Amino acid sequence: MTASLEVVSLEPTAEQWRYSFGGGEPLLTVAPGTVVELTTEDCYDGKVHGVDDLPSQVCDFPFLNPVTGPIAVEGAEPGDTLAVHLVDIAPVRDWAVSSTFPHFRALTTTHATAMLHDPLEELVWLYEVDRDRGTCLFRPRRGGPEVELPLDPMHGTIGVAPAAGEVFASITPGAHGGNMDTPEVRAGTTAYFGVHVPGGQLSIGDGHCRQGEGEVCGTAVEAAMRTVVVVDLVKGGAPAWPRLETDGHLMSTGSTRPLEDAYRVSQHDLVTWVAELAGWDRLDAYQLVSQAGLAPTGNVVDTNYTMVAKLAKRFVPGAAAHDGVHERLRGTAAAYLAQR
Repeated sequence: MTASLEVVSLEPTAEQWRYSFGGGEPLLTVAPGTVVELTTEDCYDGKVHGVDDLPSQVCDFPFLNPVTGPIAVEGAEPGDTLAVHLVDIAPVRDWAVSSTFPHFRALTTTHATAMLHDPLEELVWLYEVDRDRGTCLFRPRRGGPEVELPLDPMHGTIGVAPAAGEVFASITPGAHGGNMDTPEVRAGTTAYFGVHVPGGQLSIGDGHCRQGEGEVCGTAVEAAMRTVVVVDLVKGGAPAWPRLETDGHLMSTGSTRPLEDAYRVSQHDLVTWVAELAGWDRLDAYQLVSQAGLAPTGNVVDTNYTMVAKLAKRFVPGAAAHDGVHERLRGTAAAYLAQR
């Protein structure tokens, strides 16, 4: 690496996994602009290895969905913006798993949606991961054709410490980020989080080889990951909700229940953001987003649901979010990848 490119590694031991956002001391402190190479474990805490390992029997509840971190950023103060550019996300193993759970997920009775029918059967699916070919193989448990799916690695869980000293379980998404489970959090995306505590306290986990929008059965193709991020700091300008930027799109998130309110939060934030970037009146931005916006679903299974509001940057003249930090971090990512 060049002398100007600071690269550090974070590979937590099992004893260092965290299961919450907030309330913990950082495992690592970095300067803004640092490249962090890190590892994450899967949502099952690495305890499900095959179809006979039922999560209800082998996992230690509530110790699920471990995250790597927190990572503190020097100089980050409440009201600032933490910018996290995802450079690379790669599965560590040649297999990954998914499952159904009784009393959990979108198409079954849950603790909050009480029904008289029997709980959903617990099953585990083992996926064969071919990292060279970029595929993962779906094998039906009860007959029928196998299906080869393209890898689209992402992190379901990413965020910072919440405000007001609160502590949230890692499975809970909210204004701090957390378990949003949106496939938009993939390599090439820059995520923006409002800083609530000194250092920001970034944590990342819940790697998915791929996931459909909504994560309808409650689990994706869950995998341990080796991930590279660039962590940077923008003074001031803290967004109320996590925002995402790619080369082509601006995105806002909303995480709450019911789902329609998560939709409203995400759309409201995007309308407000677009109005600021383009210099439009808010109702003009509202009109544009109404005609050109998209609304990908994050999750409809977690303790809060997540919606994403998405707009192509070509519709926002001169848009340069946070003084162009996405472009700058893309440059850092390219330099890292060229010399890795």
